[in-house]
Amino acid sequence: MDGLCKSYRRREARALDGFSIEVRPGEILGLIGPNGAGKTTFLGCLLGFLEPDAGRIEIGGMAPDSLSVRRLVGYLPERLTFDRWMTARAFLRLHHELAEQPGESREEDVAASLMRVQIDSSAWDTGLARFSRGMLQRLGLAQALIGRPRILLLDEPASGVDPAGLLLFRQLFRELHADGVTIVLNSHQLDQIERVCDRVAFIASGRLGQIENLSEGADSSRVVVVRWLADGAPEREQVAALGQTAGAALLEWTPPRAAFSVPDDRSAAALVRALVEGGIAVAEMAPREGRLERFFT
Repeated sequence: MDGLCKSYRRREARALDGFSIEVRPGEILGLIGPNGAGKTTFLGCLLGFLEPDAGRIEIGGMAPDSLSVRRLVGYLPERLTFDRWMTARAFLRLHHELAEQPGESREEDVAASLMRVQIDSSAWDTGLARFSRGMLQRLGLAQALIGRPRILLLDEPASGVDPAGLLLFRQLFRELHADGVTIVLNSHQLDQIERVCDRVAFIASGRLGQIENLSEGADSSRVVVVRWLADGAPEREQVAALGQTAGAALLEWTPPRAAFSVPDDRSAAALVRALVEGGIAVAEMAPREGRLERFFT
């Protein structure tokens, strides 16, 4: 995607303004940014639903609206508009056929898809009008996967999903990633983005602001919180001194926790090592804020 521009009527600013990015095969690319940044418009261009005013967009050297590309793509929109009179089973049967999947395995494939997203079998023949938002999201993901796509485009996939559903979606994304499926994921849930994505693109005012490679170490300074076992009782001065040897500064002291400022990943690792070697039974260390939150401050 190179130099994409897209404008809408009655909107002065461009939804996309010279937007350029390359999605790598087999990666999970996260899209983050404020409302109205252009993320959903970008997905619409990827799907061939929207035609850019300028710029070039190709998927495997082909136009995004070509049938060859559409056979490879699964899509979960932000706003679900399912036919509420249908049942979950009938809905997936229809999309299994639309995805040109073999008829002889239709019933088996539909049942496997419903089980994969953990919709209880008692609801398979229930009208979708009775489904909760979280159940509809699960069904939407099942529909996106029914054609065995190699490219998956997801717009706020976990909206309205309960904690169990979040864990399920995260596991499914990891399985798809391991299978080489390319995923583009737009979400405001930064913690989920950070857990599953290889790279994250920050979009603002229709432009690419920055790309964060989550597979690489973080070079920016941040605050980490260390917790040690409650039966250990180190002194504040001891903990502060050990932190200094690792290049970390003690900020807060609330036993059995302490907050440190560290300049990078190496210092964070050195901090844990120094504390353990100093006889402190460290139970965990975690950043106070997610790695992606700085883009919004």
